Amino acid sequence: MERNGTAARVRASVAVPVRCDGRVHPATLTTFHDLVDGREHLAVLLGPTTSSVPLVRLHSECLTGDVFASERCDCGAQLEEALARITETGGVLLYLRQEGRGIGLYNKLDAYRLQGHGLDTYAANRALGLDEDARDYTAAAQMLTALGHHEIDLLTNNPDKRLQLERHGIRVRSVLPTGVHMTAHNSAYLKAKATITAHTLSTEGPQT
Repeated sequence: MERNGTAARVRASVAVPVRCDGRVHPATLTTFHDLVDGREHLAVLLGPTTSSVPLVRLHSECLTGDVFASERCDCGAQLEEALARITETGGVLLYLRQEGRGIGLYNKLDAYRLQGHGLDTYAANRALGLDEDARDYTAAAQMLTALGHHEIDLLTNNPDKRLQLERHGIRVRSVLPTGVHMTAHNSAYLKAKATITAHTLSTEGPQT
C-alpha cells in the first residue's frame, strides 16, 4: 500500500475519551502521512487489544447523519452501533472523509433535492453527472497496513468494501452485518441499497 513509492505511515496518535452506548470509553485517534488521496482520514482505536484480528468498520463521513442525526439515511445510527460494538470486542473504526458516497456535501444535498422529485439515491447521482458511488477504499487499506492489521473482521452490509480491501491485500476473515436502522424517512434509500448495490440488509423490518 504505497503512494508514489512510499508506504503510508502513522503521523500521530492521541488519547480521546469517546461517548457511545451511554458511557465514556477511552479511545486513540490516529492520523497518517502519505495516504493515496491526500485526505485527512482518521482511525479510531477502541476496546481491548487482545485479539490479533480486530473488528473494523469503514465509515464514510456523513455530516447530515453523523452530526445532525438526519433520518434520510442510516449513517448516524450505523456510526453509533459500530462504536459500541468495537468498544466491546476491540478494533478500529476508520472515519473516511468521503461525504455523500464520495461526491461531496453540496452535491449530496443537490441529490437529496432530486430524490424529493422521485429519483432513488443512485439515479439522483447519475442525474447530476456523478458516479453512483465514487468511494475508493485504497486509503483505508493503507491505514490498516500502517496500523499492522493485515487480517480483519469487517463490520459492513456493503460487499464492495470487502472486495476493495482484499484487492489491496487486506484479508477479510469474516463479514459481520450491521443492524437495519429503518425509519419512515429512509426506507426508500435502504431499499435502493439492497436492490441496486446488493447491500446485505433486509428492508422488511419495522420502521421507527
